[in-house]
Formats: sequence, structure tokens, C-alpha cells
Amino acid sequence: MAGPTPWNHNLHDHHLVLNEAAGCATALDAGCGDGLLARDLHRQVPDVTAYTDVRRTVTAELPPPATAGCCSGATACSGANRPDKIAAMRAVVQRVTSASVTVAGEVVGSIAEPGLLVLVGATHDDTAATAEALADKVWNLRIMAGERSCADLAAPLLVVSQFTLYADTRKGRRPSWNAAAPAAVSEPLIDAFVEALRTRGARVETGRFGAMMAVASVNDGPMTICLDL
Repeated sequence: MAGPTPWNHNLHDHHLVLNEAAGCATALDAGCGDGLLARDLHRQVPDVTAYTDVRRTVTAELPPPATAGCCSGATACSGANRPDKIAAMRAVVQRVTSASVTVAGEVVGSIAEPGLLVLVGATHDDTAATAEALADKVWNLRIMAGERSCADLAAPLLVVSQFTLYADTRKGRRPSWNAAAPAAVSEPLIDAFVEALRTRGARVETGRFGAMMAVASVNDGPMTICLDL
């Protein structure tokens, strides 16, 4: 009797992406590797852009009129190649009893009562509207005591920018960060996320964008939620 089929992301993951891409006019495969997913995407999506941090030619693996190439994330996500769907602003939300951020020995943000520690990142196509929607989701997320939200309890939040949430570890041992937006895009979006929380009445502390930060927290539960819009 044959043994169990070894795990292979081409067999186990691609169908999830293909289901999400149904009905799209364009698609982006960030970190396309051997180009197999890009090829399958093109069977149902007219315009496919694929790129990888390894210099290779992907176009030959896609029938026309797909577009493909090896380029930076900023280039692949601009102009006519802008995708209909890609994982948008991403947050990891932890319910904590306390949390703090220290930069160069100085505490730059802290909360000393039950609240949320929010690690948040942005990708290339995110907008202020995306930041607003994510802020509303986090503010009303019912993961505090008694299945209540920060909005219900006026609980504080500590927001820390975290581009590494977009790590792609499918190939090799060194993560790729291609899906993370550059600082010029992500910093205003993190600011917009914080401002949207404050507009809703939240007490928000923050880390320092781009700095080497030491983040300390006491996870209550533990309770950790991953959010993608």
C-alpha cells in the first residue's frame, strides 16, 4: 500500500488562492518561485503579474496575454498591473494586561491596564480607507473580558508597526519581504490607522516607526488573533 502523499504547497495551498481569485480581472503572485501558481491563475484571470526576489524569467511559463516579470514589489503593484485582490493591511492582535515599547533604552509607548497590543503592517495597494476599516475592526473586536471590545470598555491599545507580518517563507530559509509596502507607503498608513482609532475615542500608545524596538507584553489568556482585510 502506498504511503501518505508528502506535503506539497502546489497541491495543498494553490486551490485556496485560485478560489479567492475567481472573477478577478488581474492578479499578482508575489514570490512566484517556479511560476506554477501564476500559470494556474492565468487559466481563470486574464492579466497575471508574477515576481520573485530571485532573478528569473517567468513570462515564458505563462501563455499570452499575461504579464510577468522579475521586479520590485513597488513596480509590480503599480499602474495597469495593480491587482484586484491581494492580502491587505494585516494585524496581529494580542489581549494583554500590560505592554510597552522601548527604543534605545527609552520607553516610547506603554499601557498598564487590560487592553490590546496591535502589531500592524501594510502592503503595496493599501489606502487610508483600508486603515480606517482595520481600525474599526480592531476597536470593535470582542476579545476582551466578557466577550466585550475595547470600544465597550474604553480599553487602551498599543500599536506597533511590523512589516515582518508579510514574510514569505515558502522558498529557502531566508524570508522575503516583497509583499510589505515600503516606508513611504506604510508609515502614513500606520499613522492613519492610529488616527482612525483615536477618532473613535480610543486611547492609543505607539511604537516608533522604523526604529529597532524592544516590545514587552503580558498576554492575557493567551489570546492572539490574526486579522487580514
